[in-house]
Parts: sequence; structure tokens; C-alpha cells
Amino acid sequence: MSSPARMIPPAGISQKRELIERYLDRFIPPSDRYPQALHAAIRYSVMGGGKRLRPILALAAYETCGGRDETIYPAAVALELVHTYSLIHDDLPCMDDDDLRRGQPTVHRKFGEAVALLAGDALHDLAFELMARTKKPTVVLELAEAIGTDGMLAGQIADMEAEGRQLTLDEVIFIHTHKTGKLIRASVRIGAILAGASDALLDPISHYGEKIGLAFQIIDDILDIEGDESTLGKRTGSDFKNFKATYPGVMGLEKSRLAAQQLIEEAVAIVGRDVPQPETFTQIAHFIGGRRN
Repeated sequence: MSSPARMIPPAGISQKRELIERYLDRFIPPSDRYPQALHAAIRYSVMGGGKRLRPILALAAYETCGGRDETIYPAAVALELVHTYSLIHDDLPCMDDDDLRRGQPTVHRKFGEAVALLAGDALHDLAFELMARTKKPTVVLELAEAIGTDGMLAGQIADMEAEGRQLTLDEVIFIHTHKTGKLIRASVRIGAILAGASDALLDPISHYGEKIGLAFQIIDDILDIEGDESTLGKRTGSDFKNFKATYPGVMGLEKSRLAAQQLIEEAVAIVGRDVPQPETFTQIAHFIGGRRN
């Protein structure tokens, strides 16, 4: 007979981040295990910092919807691994060709392009292994749809195809909501689903995720123009250099700031109206709205 799941009380944002770090370390293979070069690259990419926004959102949704055991942690870690895999591949010379991430050399600069490619593939594989441990096919499907050709990959290729040409606002919104927003939306949905949320609760949580996902990427666009490199941990101006589709490129900086702020306010209003105990969601939304990295 299996032992009952250990009950865990709700945690604040900083505590959630600490918990995610602990579970990341637990689920990622040690760097001295064969193949060492691959596992070293994986640990370098994942454990080198980051906001852990997606797993924190999943944990917040899980707790808000009544979840209190450890079921959420493999899924939360899986979300961070998928995000990290996307960053590794995004940084490759065939994509954005970036040489700095989180204040450190990008994975392909430190380990070579082949190892970086394989590290991204391995993280993708491990993410689905962990998601499968939840024994909830629905959340596996949520993740697959969020990052597939109707999700993150659609946004990525649309972003590549848009380089060097003037886009409409609708085209930029498509890129942002797919390349970034779909995984953020899936993060809150996965947490809510694992907690057994009703449709009446899942719907506003999903809309909240959509709003903060788009706001997050608009702010990312703004920071690429006026952010501090030492704070960001990466080169600024890369969007302009690579002729990327951005909100400021279509609307200008001031209107982009206003658009991001409006999305944050709308997200807060949604959970304030339709979600019981929305405080953590509100804190996360304001954190996104005020971030500097």
C-alpha cells in the first residue's frame, strides 16, 4: 500500500521559487552521470538562474484551486525544462545567435553547438517524462499543444519569417501570444487542472494567463530597448539588430508601456472578480508589470 501524499501549506512567491529550485535539483540528472558532457550542459542551462515564472504560476494555480500535496512538482519542473530547452535552441547560431544568457555564456558558446542542441532535446524529453508522472493525460496534452505547431513553435517560425519586414499589430500579437504566451497560459491551466479545478474556475485562470503572457513579452520588448545589460544578463538591442517583430516597433515605446499596464490591470481584475483568494496571482501580475530583467 502506497503512503499518502505529503500535504504542503501554501507558499509565498519567494518560497515557491525556493521550492522549485529544490525540485529542479532533484529531478535533473547529476553532471557526473554518463554522458557527463550532456548532463553538465543540462545542469548549466537549468540551474544558472531564472525567474522560474512558469512553475511558480503552476504552483500558484494549484494552491489557489485547493491543491496541497506534491503532485504539482514534477509538472512544475517540466514547465521550466521546456522553457529552458526553448531558450537553448533560441540562442543557437541558426536562430538568434546570442552569446549571453542570464549573465553567462550561452550553452552553445560554452559546450558547442552539437551539445547545446542535444541538451535542448534532452530537456524536452525529460519534461514529458515528468509530466507523465502526474498520470493525468490532460496536462500532458496541455503542454504538447502549448509548445507545438499551434503554440510556441508557430510563434517561433512566425517570428523568423517576420524578420526584416514591417508587421501589423495583429501579426506581432500572434507571434507574442504563441511564442511566449501559450506556455504561460498552459502553466496556470496545468496547475489548476491538477488541483481538480472546475470549468467555472479554469476559464478565468486561463484568461488571466493569456493577459499576463502577452504583457510579459511586451515588457521584454521594452527592456531590449531600454533595459540595463548587467541587470538583464543578456545583450540589449538584439531585437533591433535582428530586425525582430516587437510591440515598440509597431506602436512605439510609450504606447507599448500603456498596453502592458492595461493587460496587467485586466489580469488582476479577472482574478479579483472570479477567483477566490487571488492574492498570489495579483502579486505575480504586478511582479511581471514591474520587472527589470
